[in-house]
Amino acid sequence: MRHSEGMDIRPAHGSDDAARVRRLVDDAFTLYIPRIGCRPMPMEADYDALVAAGRCWVAVDGDDILGVLHLETSADHLEVVTIAVAPAAQGRGVGGQLLAFADERARSLGLPEVRLCTNEAMTENIAYYPRRGFREVGRSTEHGFRRVFFVKPLP
Repeated sequence: MRHSEGMDIRPAHGSDDAARVRRLVDDAFTLYIPRIGCRPMPMEADYDALVAAGRCWVAVDGDDILGVLHLETSADHLEVVTIAVAPAAQGRGVGGQLLAFADERARSLGLPEVRLCTNEAMTENIAYYPRRGFREVGRSTEHGFRRVFFVKPLP
């Protein structure tokens, strides 16, 4: 799917993409380790399995992977499990385009909303998601992580 500034969003595929996704997620989430006190959950995911299962999408510009989206489909919503943008590509609208892609994907599947959560220590995300149409719907501790939950109903 073609997006602005030459960027495409496509399914991740193969072990090379999985390795590149893993590196991008590590690069994007490492800064949160001191805030959280451990590696954030996206850094522990099995990207070989997720890519093989067709659950990861990548934003690419030529051969460069700029961002990644891990999506899970439920009966009543699409879950953005992980969204990450390469540090060098941050501030270029990649995250917004990945979230717009999630909206499009949910609509194409006939799902009424997109959900996601972030860690309470990731304050940038807590400010960012409402600017993209999400509303906070709750907070709780899961698996030792203090999470903030967001929902975006789709018109």
